[in-house]
Amino acid sequence: MSAVVQAARGWIGTPYVHQGSAKGAGTDCLGLVRGVWRELCGAEPEAMPAYTPDWGEVGGTELLLGGAGRLLLPAAEERPGDVLVFRMRAGAVAKHMGILAEIGARASFIHAYDRHGVVESPLSAPWRARIAGRFRFPPR
Repeated sequence: MSAVVQAARGWIGTPYVHQGSAKGAGTDCLGLVRGVWRELCGAEPEAMPAYTPDWGEVGGTELLLGGAGRLLLPAAEERPGDVLVFRMRAGAVAKHMGILAEIGARASFIHAYDRHGVVESPLSAPWRARIAGRFRFPPR
């Protein structure tokens, strides 16, 4: 199992807290990825700006995709441990992310969202259709 997937699975059950990033206490989707970064790569390389929880936000700056592009490596083929960035509807800003856990027929990803906390969900066709970017943690 990938070290990234193993670290992300350690967050399952953490409650959802907007802008949180504390394993077991509270996190959102970005906070999950930030927490896995801290576990595997060390200190976070930059402070996170404030952001809204609105998945349907339109007309804004692509902060999530821009940050992923600056700090993570682009990934072409899918591999467990990839960071997936999602655009929840056409024309909206990409505002959700998760970590690919399994590929193939049982594809799944780990993410945090309101009223569910950190869970592992099937990477179903509707989720796949929303992928706006795929990235990888830098090698250690």
